[in-house]
Amino acid sequence: MAGRGRGSASSVAALLCAAAILVASAPGAEAGTTYLVGDAAGWTRNVDYGQWLAGKTFHAGDMLVFKYNATYHDVVWVSKGGYRRCIVSPKGRAPVYRTGYDAVRLPAGTHYFICGAPGHCQAGMKLAVKVY
Repeated sequence: MAGRGRGSASSVAALLCAAAILVASAPGAEAGTTYLVGDAAGWTRNVDYGQWLAGKTFHAGDMLVFKYNATYHDVVWVSKGGYRRCIVSPKGRAPVYRTGYDAVRLPAGTHYFICGAPGHCQAGMKLAVKVY
């Protein structure tokens, strides 16, 4: 009986290792590049996010990390129209992040982020990211 228990544990361990290898090698499972939005300044006012984007190429699976003071700012993932007009979609339609340290994995496409605090987006706290 004791031998059967050890064999079962070995089989389970082998299956778990195999599953981990399959997940790690699955398409789309590879870790992308992580970008701290605004670098050392973070997500705040008086940062030129167009300059921050310059020279960067984003790929599906990359991660944006928004680091900010949650007392004054948030991050809202908006539509192109919301980005252009600095408008947060009606309740429940746009993801809103408020922790002060939010990581967003990017799918392919163009994605728009703004600060929803009054006047902040109009002052330039907005980001449009094209992801390949």
